[in-house]
Amino acid sequence: MLQRQRRRCESTAMGAIVLDLRPGVGIGPFSLGMPTCEAFAQIEQQPNIYDVVHVKYLDEEPLKLDIVISFPDHGFHLRFDSWSQRLRLIEIFDVKRLQMRYATNLIGGPSTLATFVSVYALFGPTFPGIYDKDRGVYTLFYPGLSFAFPIPSQYTECCHDGEAELPLEFPDGTTPVTCRVSIYDNSTDSKVGVGSSMDKASAPPLPAGSLYMEEVHIKLGEELWFSVGGQHIPFGASPQDVWSELGRPCGIRQKQVDQMVIHSALDPRPRTTICGDYFYNYFTRGLDILFDGQTHKIKKFVLHTNYPGHADFNSYIKCNFVIFSSEFGGSFHQEVNTSKCSITPSTKWEEVKEILGGCGRAAIQTQGSTINPFGPTFVYGYQNVAFEVMKNGYIATVTLFQS
Repeated sequence: MLQRQRRRCESTAMGAIVLDLRPGVGIGPFSLGMPTCEAFAQIEQQPNIYDVVHVKYLDEEPLKLDIVISFPDHGFHLRFDSWSQRLRLIEIFDVKRLQMRYATNLIGGPSTLATFVSVYALFGPTFPGIYDKDRGVYTLFYPGLSFAFPIPSQYTECCHDGEAELPLEFPDGTTPVTCRVSIYDNSTDSKVGVGSSMDKASAPPLPAGSLYMEEVHIKLGEELWFSVGGQHIPFGASPQDVWSELGRPCGIRQKQVDQMVIHSALDPRPRTTICGDYFYNYFTRGLDILFDGQTHKIKKFVLHTNYPGHADFNSYIKCNFVIFSSEFGGSFHQEVNTSKCSITPSTKWEEVKEILGGCGRAAIQTQGSTINPFGPTFVYGYQNVAFEVMKNGYIATVTLFQS
C-alpha cells in the first residue's frame, strides 16, 4: 500500500468532530456513490478539519483493492470501488474519535460512549445480530448501518447460536462498547459488518440516464461516440460542434509549447515555438479535446483513466472508453466489451500489445520530478493512437489523432 499524507495545519485543534450520521446514505459531507473527486472537493473546502488525509491503494494492481481515503485523526475512512471509483463503504474504526449526530442525539466521541444499550435505545429495536466466534465480535444491523461490538471471552455464552438477547448486557451489569460502525447502501438488502462481509457493500445504483463513466466508443482515426447521450464527435469538428454536443467545457487551456514537435522531421519549427493550439477540458467526462489554433478544428482527443499513482490523479473523472483494434470486423455500435479485440481502461499494456502488435521504443515522460513523485510514465505510439503507460503496466492516458 502507498500512502499520501497532507500537511497538518499546526493551528488545528485536536478533538472529536461532529458529523451527521445518515444510515444508508453517508456521514457528514460524504455520501455513498460519490466519486473520489467529489470527496476530495469536500476535503479541500474544510482544510482545518480534514488536515491529515491518507490515500491508500495497491500500487502494483490498482484494480484489485479499494481506493481508501482515511482520516486517522478522526477515526474513519472512505472505501471506493477501484473500478468505478465511487464510494461504496464508510467505516468508523475508532468511535471515540468521531462524534456522530443522529436526529438530535449525539453518540460516540470521547464523552458519549457508543454502548450496546445506548445504540439500541437511540436506533430502536431490530432483529438479532450475528456473532463471529473467530473474531469475538457481535454485529448489530439496521438498514444501511451496522455496529460491531467486541465480546469478552468470559461472556461468549451470552451469544447463543450466534445470536443474543437484545439489548445485550453482561451478567456483571456492563454492556459492550462499539468498536466499528459501517455505513453502506441497503438497496441490495446485504448485511455488511466486519471481515469478509465488508465485500458485500457496493455503491448505490446510478440514476437512470447518468452520464458518469458512460462508455465512450472509439473508432480510430475517425470519431468518438458517447453511448448514453448518443453524441458523435468526429475529428475536424469545430468548437461550436463540440459545445452543441457536449455542452460548455469545464475549462479552456492554451497549449503553450508543443513538446513533441522536435520528433517531427516534417516540422522545422524550433522546439520552443509558442503553439496556438488550445484544449477544451471536460474533467467530468475524463476527456480533453485539442483544437488547431489556425483552423479551429479537432486534431486530438486525450482520454484519462484517473488511476492513483499518476500525476493527474483526481483531476479527471475516469473515462470509460472502448477502443477497437483495426482488425476488429464488427459493427462500430455493437456491444463488444468482452471482446479480446477491444481496449478499455482495465486493459494492461501487455494485452494492448497482443491486440495491436508490438511497437517501437517508448518516449519517457516525467512531467518534472517536483510535481510528480510517482516517477516517469512511458508513451508508446501506433497509427492514430498513443498510450501513456504507468510503471505497473496500466494505461494512464490515451491520445487519439489522425496520422
